[in-house]
Amino acid sequence: MISSCIHRGKIRAFRLCCPRYLSAVPTAQELDQPLKNSPVPEDGVAAHVQKLNQILQSCARNGDAIEGKACHAQVIHLGLHSDTLTANILVNMYSKCGLLDYARKVFDGMPHRSLVSWNTMIGTLARVGEDQEALTLFIQMLRRGKEGAHAPFSEFTLSSVLCACAAKCALLECKQLHAFSVKAMMDENVFVATALLDLYAKCGLINDANSIFESMRDRSEVTWSSMIAGYVRNEMYEEALVLFQRGQVIGLEHNQFSISAIICACAGLAALIEGNQVHAILWKAGFGSNIFIASSLIDMYAKCGSIREAYIVFLGVEEKNTVLMNSIISGFAKHARPTEAMVLYEKMQQMGMYPNEVTFVCVLNACSHVGSVQKGRKYFDLMIKEYNLSPNVLHYACMVDILGRAGLVNEAYDLIAQMPFDATSSMWGSLLSSCRNHGNLDLAVVAASKLFEIEPENAGNHVLLSNVYAANKKWAEVARVRKFLKDSEAKKEKGRSWIEIKDKVHSFMVGERNHPRIADIYDKLDRMMEEMERMGYRAETEHDLHDVDSGRKQELLKHHSEKLALAFGLMCSSPNAPLRIMKNLRICVDCHSFMKLASSITGREIIVRDTNRFHHFTDGSCSCGDFW
Repeated sequence: MISSCIHRGKIRAFRLCCPRYLSAVPTAQELDQPLKNSPVPEDGVAAHVQKLNQILQSCARNGDAIEGKACHAQVIHLGLHSDTLTANILVNMYSKCGLLDYARKVFDGMPHRSLVSWNTMIGTLARVGEDQEALTLFIQMLRRGKEGAHAPFSEFTLSSVLCACAAKCALLECKQLHAFSVKAMMDENVFVATALLDLYAKCGLINDANSIFESMRDRSEVTWSSMIAGYVRNEMYEEALVLFQRGQVIGLEHNQFSISAIICACAGLAALIEGNQVHAILWKAGFGSNIFIASSLIDMYAKCGSIREAYIVFLGVEEKNTVLMNSIISGFAKHARPTEAMVLYEKMQQMGMYPNEVTFVCVLNACSHVGSVQKGRKYFDLMIKEYNLSPNVLHYACMVDILGRAGLVNEAYDLIAQMPFDATSSMWGSLLSSCRNHGNLDLAVVAASKLFEIEPENAGNHVLLSNVYAANKKWAEVARVRKFLKDSEAKKEKGRSWIEIKDKVHSFMVGERNHPRIADIYDKLDRMMEEMERMGYRAETEHDLHDVDSGRKQELLKHHSEKLALAFGLMCSSPNAPLRIMKNLRICVDCHSFMKLASSITGREIIVRDTNRFHHFTDGSCSCGDFW
């Protein structure tokens, strides 16, 4: 009866006709038992063996562990457990079903292992994150080969081990495996070379990764996407865009991974024009409905200052998930739209989605941007008490920022002291900035001393402390801090603003002199200043903390980089187009007032992204409500 059922491939029929079906499923303990030698199957059983193997392969494809175990029971019953082909199929089936322990026990019990056996087991271990175990097994395989045992390996084995190294960024092992691949004459194989360049990129050795890429005679789609992703991972966004365009020229069909990576590059550069072009490409390629690409698009548009376009992409996705919701909530938070962010948080719950740690970072950021202490505390408590989520460093950083911005600097400091982990530089920096705004000199000194320990070479921290002393008229302390800064090796990041006009990015620094149209830019800025002064504009020199006279302060403020970028944008862009200016530092009070008035007299929407958020200036007001 058993043979008849297997011959027909009807496992379910076997369940009905064999009352011992459940007890026939092998347990972990049974798999631990030593395998017994069994005779080679007779010709009459060969058809059953073939059918069993076919069913096992089907179970692997469908992830059907129950039926797979039932077939394994028959393998044991028929004495086929020592058959190499059947054992390989079992290892593959258990691996695909996520039962790693079962796969390993079958593998360990094999009297003879083929190339497929080693490949499957090593690849599975690498895929599920058992990186060290994958490396150990690879070494074991090589030792068996040296001892004369039959343990051949292929490019698939080597690429799997390289992927395991990439996951843990094992640089030493990377170099050794690279040398091994050269010795084995596999370094030019497309799978091995792609795994190598991915490994180098993940370890931060992007030049080595690029050398491998350029030396490859054959490159797959995976090779291209790995190199593009490597550039993005190392924040080399322009190089990623150039490589993507190279692929376009030769007609390369990009996959969803390269598309997703290049969208991230556009977001990192705030390159809206290129982002629009990539958006068109991905729709043409049929990736428009991919929810992860849609999430990347939302993030890209939000970081480029186009929150409306981000929301349009969000609305166009029919099946929404937590990742997508987090992306749009984060976008609204960055653009100082807390109401929309919180409404979407509630909508998320109505749709039956559970907010995760990222969701709460997004809504807490929204609270921070509008100074909503009460709501911030509410969401922080909800995360812990209702959703049983443990706050991480990002949640605490948000709360420190919320409390500090509201003037509750002592409470923010107490929260830092109560955290289960050490405070980060961003927390101390946020607290120091809040102390400056709210005049708490004693706590500012404490925060600054912590920053000096964590980031001794960051001159910006010394400048912040100097500004706190200057705000409190402690000029002797200002001089002391600035002398120390001048004598030290600490480096201060220079203020820079940039604007994209007609597919080209134009960058400016304070007092810029190198731009080819700088004379016209200064002339345009002077004429704007004259018109503004007739309307009552006066430079807000009280916020400039340099120890110089008022006239010199006005001169310093007049040529800030964002003002130069605005003047150039007004000269060169279409009359009604919004102007998007990116800045690497926080916008100053005077420039903020200037942008508000400029939006009124020009009738243009001006969008400025600084290190904290986006400011949308329209008709003489800013989206931040003058709270930033």
